[in-house]
Amino acid sequence: MKTLLGRRARTLAAITATAGAVFVAGCTSSGSGGSAGKTAAGGVDLVKAGQLTTCTHLPYPPFQSEIHGKVQGFDVSLVDLVAKDLGVKQQILDTPFENFKTGAFLNSGECDLAAAGMTITPERKKNVDFSDPYFDATQAVLVDKKSGVDSLAGLKAKGKKLGAQAQTTGEDYAKKQGFDPISFESSDAVLNGLRTGQVQAVIIDFPVVQGWLKDKANANAFKVVDNLSTGEQYGFTVKKGNTKLLAAVNKAIADAKADGTYKKLYEQWIGPYDASVASPSAS
Repeated sequence: MKTLLGRRARTLAAITATAGAVFVAGCTSSGSGGSAGKTAAGGVDLVKAGQLTTCTHLPYPPFQSEIHGKVQGFDVSLVDLVAKDLGVKQQILDTPFENFKTGAFLNSGECDLAAAGMTITPERKKNVDFSDPYFDATQAVLVDKKSGVDSLAGLKAKGKKLGAQAQTTGEDYAKKQGFDPISFESSDAVLNGLRTGQVQAVIIDFPVVQGWLKDKANANAFKVVDNLSTGEQYGFTVKKGNTKLLAAVNKAIADAKADGTYKKLYEQWIGPYDASVASPSAS
């Protein structure tokens, strides 16, 4: 397993003017100030004045990744709607994924919320408060076409190597199925491991695979052999007890679904829109 702790944290300011257009900028905080200076619209207290600080883990396209020097994606665009409602700008802090399970950066006051394509689970709910679900997700089994593997069961029968992103539900699923997956730091590293032959198959979130297979070279060499309906739903997280910010996040999600913004962003970042994703049941 590759260590996540050595990953260099990068602070990237993300500001959206229109759907998903994110620009890297400097910190807009006017200073440390008192608590009053850090209070946004609706009485929401922020860790830094004038900005909504979001923890994420890059890259994870199409939800968040750096494209031409700008952090962009579905998650980024949705959180920008929250920031707009609060009258501030979003700033993104790239952090190790393992901290999302514990809420470490929320508890330490480094971030206001976390957005990382994170599945809502009972275990994670012990450490953080989740927003309403904003995305229904499935896991895909992606294989090298030369491997001769046509299913997850076939992978085990042929003794092929399986990869997954460390600290994710995909890795957990693989272990529950009796695999000892090779762990990678990020979704990009998982796919690169498949491309370079370190593994012959990977379990990874289907939206990530959809985006990756848009590249003709990838589609010619790799294929999806299983789509695992694990009942997963993504949610944003805030520090436990931060009810005002949680309410603001839920309002932004609900408003986006009601006024068509969610559909527009979904089609921009993920693909053809399925109305069922707009109304996921509470996890």
